[in-house]
Amino acid sequence: MAATQVAAVTETMTNAQQTHDDDAEREEPTTDHLDNVEDGCGCTEIWEHMSKERESASDD
Repeated sequence: MAATQVAAVTETMTNAQQTHDDDAEREEPTTDHLDNVEDGCGCTEIWEHMSKERESASDD
């Protein structure tokens, strides 16, 4: 029975790798909206930056 479990795990990993390879061929998402955010900042800083961007866009 152990061999069957290993085969199932191997099959699952192969399918996961294939899905990953398919995703790698997709176009990279744009990150222009994060150009003014410092590298290494956290979620809070990104959220504040995005909020300010939205606020200034709505003022225009």
